Amino acid sequence: MAIKLSRRQHLKYKICISGAADTGHCTVDAAEKAEELGREIARRGMVLVTGATVGIPYWAAKGAKEEGGIVFGISPAASETAHIKTYHLPTDFHDMIMYTGFEYSGRNLLLIRSSDAVITICGRMGTLNEFTIGFEDQKPMGVLEGTGGTADELRGIVEKMHRGPGRVVYSRDIKDLVDKIIAEIDKDKKSNGIKRG
Repeated sequence: MAIKLSRRQHLKYKICISGAADTGHCTVDAAEKAEELGREIARRGMVLVTGATVGIPYWAAKGAKEEGGIVFGISPAASETAHIKTYHLPTDFHDMIMYTGFEYSGRNLLLIRSSDAVITICGRMGTLNEFTIGFEDQKPMGVLEGTGGTADELRGIVEKMHRGPGRVVYSRDIKDLVDKIIAEIDKDKKSNGIKRG
């Protein structure tokens, strides 16, 4: 007896929050903004994807979970034990964590390619690495300006590289930035014939 599968109408959009694990150089309200961005992603029925780490991604995960959202983490560690004992990374505020064993640079590639769009808050060198992966992959990229670190340098970096603007959108307002990112993802889905639910 054949089982007829119902046609999938849509997939939830997956939004990666990229940002500093060490927030000491971020603006004083960057963690609060990360938490609110996580909440906004959850309110809109999207999935938050993080590097399963501390700092900005952790605060975004906390906000999303407290709003009833879904949070998926991608770890640099090969196992839960290594994630906790070797990398000293948290497991709370995530529904699922995939353990890659690919260290940080390999994890970053999977993190960005597993997401429909990436939003940068503050950040350091790893955040810049995640941004350049997304930029090269023509991924929709959002930058929450006014949060310090990498986020406040990206507009100038993009201009100086003479590669065009890419698919980067900027804002200092969380809701405005999420609106812009959704519009960019919608373009991708529409061109692929995928309906948004």
